[in-house]
Amino acid sequence: MRIFHITAEQFTEIESLPDKLPPTGYLWIGTARREFEVNVAEVQAGLQRWTGGQLVDLHISDLLNNQLPSHFDYTSWYDLMVFRRLAAGSGSAGLFLDDQTGTASSARRALEAIDTSPVGFAVFDRVLMTVHPTDCQVRDFFASKLQQMVEGADQRYEPRGAMRLPASPADLMLRMLNHMVDSYLELRRLLTKQLGYLQQELFNPRSQFDSWQVLLESRNSLHLLEDTCEDQRSAIVEWIDSLDEWPDEPDPKAARDRELLRVRSRDVLEHIERVLSHVRRLESSAETAVQMHFSAQSNRTNDIMRTLTVLTAIFLPLNLVTGFFGMNFEGLPLIHSGDGVWMASGFMLVIAFSLGWFFWRKRYLSTSRRPR
Repeated sequence: MRIFHITAEQFTEIESLPDKLPPTGYLWIGTARREFEVNVAEVQAGLQRWTGGQLVDLHISDLLNNQLPSHFDYTSWYDLMVFRRLAAGSGSAGLFLDDQTGTASSARRALEAIDTSPVGFAVFDRVLMTVHPTDCQVRDFFASKLQQMVEGADQRYEPRGAMRLPASPADLMLRMLNHMVDSYLELRRLLTKQLGYLQQELFNPRSQFDSWQVLLESRNSLHLLEDTCEDQRSAIVEWIDSLDEWPDEPDPKAARDRELLRVRSRDVLEHIERVLSHVRRLESSAETAVQMHFSAQSNRTNDIMRTLTVLTAIFLPLNLVTGFFGMNFEGLPLIHSGDGVWMASGFMLVIAFSLGWFFWRKRYLSTSRRPR
């Protein structure tokens, strides 16, 4: 468990839960899910001292549930946001480093990387409680980022003129949500590349495509990612609706901060919409590629059958000629002639070449047919 005190100009880490809230700023309590389960009584007691209210038992169950989808809920004294992030598993750790391999195994690894885990946010007026998975790096990343913002050591995080600490717990929550959605945006490039490889294999006439299991897993993973983004979008929309219902602030500075929260909320929603739109395009592209693959296979089969039919049509009169001269009669022409076999063979060659030329002119022996 890590506890931070955040003001407009300071970012300080506290060793233990304080007895009371500092006079300015707010507290950020970031804890792992298992640690929160062990120390839930201590956390509840601290929230009671600081805010006069505790987490509802049902919300505690939500924060401890590792399978909960993204959703938003609220009470009169705090808001609860559960948001699923990309899990930092072994499958996704090195994918962006070797996405140039272009193999079915790399495609399978890319699709297996779509694994998510929930992060919980309990937003009070002056307290932010975040519950992370054990392997989650969001808390440590933002702790390091905010510390660097205070020290002025890194100017890359925020555009010029916007280098300031989050003004409220809700502001910090939205920045974390935006960071988690950005990881989905980065995943788009890898998914596009790996699905593009599978599509190339589908349309390669010299390869026997046998990665149907990978393709099926890719479609299932895209469906899962679409469902995850849908839940995220619904949660953010409910948060925006709840934000609009907050009472108006008479203080101009507080009103500007409220408007900034709306702007950040819409930005997070726009990022989710981009991911969702891209996932749907990938699903449509994969479905179209499969249909085009079977259409190409059907056309190839038709070309083969057309060629075999033409060859059969060429040899049919030749079989008639050989069958005619193969009859066991004494009076057949050319039977007793020494040049009869050569005359019959020449006649058969003339018929074969004539039919071959005729079918070639009709484009029956060509893989590409043009309109006449």
